[in-house]
Amino acid sequence: MPYTISVHTLGCKVSQYESEAILEAAEARGFVAAEEDSVCDVYVINTCTVTAEGDRKCRQLIRRFIKIAPDAKILVCGCYSQVAPEEIAKIDGVDYVCGTRDKLRVVDRALALLEGESIPKIEVSELADAPFEKMQITRAPRTRAYVKIEDGCENRCAYCKIPEARGFVRSKTIADTVAEVRALAEGGVREVVLTGIETASFGRDTGEDLCDLLCEVEKIEGIERIRLGSLEPTLMRPAFIETIAKLKKLTPHFHLSMQSGCSRTLAAMRRKYNAETAMQNIYAVRAAIDGVQFTTDFIVGFPGETDEDFAVTMEFAKQAKFLATHVFKYSKRAGTVAATMPNQVPEDVKHERSQALIALSRESTAALLREEIILRPVQNVLFEQQIDGEWSGHTASFIEVRVKSERDLHGTLQAVRLCDVCDGYLKGTIL
Repeated sequence: MPYTISVHTLGCKVSQYESEAILEAAEARGFVAAEEDSVCDVYVINTCTVTAEGDRKCRQLIRRFIKIAPDAKILVCGCYSQVAPEEIAKIDGVDYVCGTRDKLRVVDRALALLEGESIPKIEVSELADAPFEKMQITRAPRTRAYVKIEDGCENRCAYCKIPEARGFVRSKTIADTVAEVRALAEGGVREVVLTGIETASFGRDTGEDLCDLLCEVEKIEGIERIRLGSLEPTLMRPAFIETIAKLKKLTPHFHLSMQSGCSRTLAAMRRKYNAETAMQNIYAVRAAIDGVQFTTDFIVGFPGETDEDFAVTMEFAKQAKFLATHVFKYSKRAGTVAATMPNQVPEDVKHERSQALIALSRESTAALLREEIILRPVQNVLFEQQIDGEWSGHTASFIEVRVKSERDLHGTLQAVRLCDVCDGYLKGTIL
């Protein structure tokens, strides 16, 4: 009987990509992927450490699998295990801990454990000289695939531990990326999301350029759409906008990692831009690309954020008209600059601000969806999955659309007439 394995991800699109690469590497060595939540021989947990809550969820998931399958081998990798390996290794039942460097070695270590070999319990390497890890995927669970093109971050924002967890910027080459995307297209993938820890820094270490990469991926047969992972607003400079506006397959949707709409707060966070520049860039992209939509992240309750600062962020969000806003309440991370800053914001104030921004986000989403029906009533939708008996997919600008259909629409691009606004998505009918 072949060994069974289950790989679980907590965290970002980069981690999701890495988990798929680990699973493919395991299957190439003879493992069989287990059904979700089933008892299996090996569990790999790919962890996140963006927030303290993220750390807690990682520990909770590890203990859950130990309880489900006490005889299974438990291997933990990822960002949380990079910064706190001993903390994870102390959990009774954990067999192996590695970090964000050489993640694929969990497959070798799993086989060694199953065959009774002795291995180090903790194997976390320094990141100072880490190369870009050679990993790739050949498939995706849906018609959209994440492709990791960059790792590491050198921004040193006041609230963040990711530079410690991921190290310095390093990039996949254009040639390797194109080869991987081409193989995915041959396997049926129609949309790729080129992503990284700091996607905008792609090529900083290799001398290659993100625009050149986009132009090369554009040429790949079978790929209908190209998306970019989370971006800093600073990337949206005139030369970049001029290039992307000419691309046929790059989708008119960008996720901007704003974090705040107040320049004073952004400076305290040690972000590399101010709110005025970010808004100018948003307007510039809207002027160059018809129907473009933006989504974003905001942190509320950062140390020192006053009621006036938050009001500025609310006004920024109103003016920017984001399709969706992911709102996070600031939480202390030990070892970061922000954790020791004065004027920490009380939890009840964070909660109030979070609720206010979420409510504004819902209003903005509903208004943009209503506008979409009026201005662009017929659009192509790439269908991905079924939800509550309806087929769900996305327009190029990343608006979710659901339709009723007896046909199997998975992986198909269909012209749809948009009809009704629902809670965060549109309903339509296939033409």
